[in-house]
Amino acid sequence: MIIRRAYKFRLKISKTNAIKLSQITGSTRFVWNKALAIQKDKLEKKEKILTYNEMSALLTQWRKEEETLFLAENSYDSQQQKLRDLNRAIWDGLDKKIDKQFPRFKKKGRQDSFRCVGKKQFDLADDKVRVPKVGWLKFRKSRDIVGAPKNVTISKHADHWYVSIQTEFEITDPIHGSRNSIGIDMGIAKFATCSDGTSIDPLNSFRNIENKLAKEQRKLSRKVKFSNNWKKQNKKIQRIHKKVADARKDFLHKTSTKITNENQVVIVEDLKTSNMSKSAKGTKEFPGKNVKTKSGLNKSILDQGWYEFSRQLEYKLKWKGGRFIKVDPKYTSQRCSSCGTVSKESRLSQSKFFCTKCSHSLNADLNASLNILAVGQTVIACGDISSVTN
Repeated sequence: MIIRRAYKFRLKISKTNAIKLSQITGSTRFVWNKALAIQKDKLEKKEKILTYNEMSALLTQWRKEEETLFLAENSYDSQQQKLRDLNRAIWDGLDKKIDKQFPRFKKKGRQDSFRCVGKKQFDLADDKVRVPKVGWLKFRKSRDIVGAPKNVTISKHADHWYVSIQTEFEITDPIHGSRNSIGIDMGIAKFATCSDGTSIDPLNSFRNIENKLAKEQRKLSRKVKFSNNWKKQNKKIQRIHKKVADARKDFLHKTSTKITNENQVVIVEDLKTSNMSKSAKGTKEFPGKNVKTKSGLNKSILDQGWYEFSRQLEYKLKWKGGRFIKVDPKYTSQRCSSCGTVSKESRLSQSKFFCTKCSHSLNADLNASLNILAVGQTVIACGDISSVTN
């Protein structure tokens, strides 16, 4: 069994190297935005979009043109990798079966990163990594790196640069130590309610710091754009965003690790997060309804990190010899887990379920998690692989 794992470390670099890294990320961002503008224009004109090879040919041309000659001063391979990412993101965004948004234009200071693939593009030596156009960079090696390095990603978050090293290694097919199966209903009031009766409170990392962030953003709006004070304030805001993201990531990893350690089979709803969190603003001609309420709900949905949680459950179970299943969420909150009757009237409130047929009563989220478990077990028994993710 092939395992791919990423190791992330903080870089220890000089100001000179930080400038070089910024130039490389800036060039890859420029390539992404320029290529995306061309593709969006073709889609609007209902023309056939460019293939990756066609975009790559354009990149070669841009690196020779006087206006974009600065691209030739930076890593060609990293710019090509950015085009590969864009090509995949466009096709994922156009695929209605995949819960991903169409790619957007990148802004400076947001998700600044570039990737190097292959031994010719990077090298590792203990606590150092070699990057094209920059040279050797030291990083804080906090743990051993297992496996053969396949690629490295250099990224910037707030004030610091990081290196993420993806490795690949082979292990014998693992056997999970547990035989338990569990259904999980994900929500907002409770992050997760499990079919074994346990529940997990949400972290709400963004909601807890939302007022402080708004205050700092108001300070930023009153400063002259790109002035030294504006840059200082902008970095302060970036640190807040990083704190929110780090807290959420830590919570999701700890929660998913505990669940995958204790259960061989984990069953969740196949939630389309992007559809659930779509804006209700509408247009001038057709304005939306309850926009403020829907906006608050969208923030709460995105603050939970359901997609990332499912992703972590999936790969951790694969590593441990378990099984991860996604089922259709249709009627899971309206079906009685005791008699199977489906009725809207049975859902008395957000937290109460009372079956109109058999009078079975219990917590609504627990009822939903039991239904999710039952559907997942039926899928396993019937072998309906269309609803299963292994």
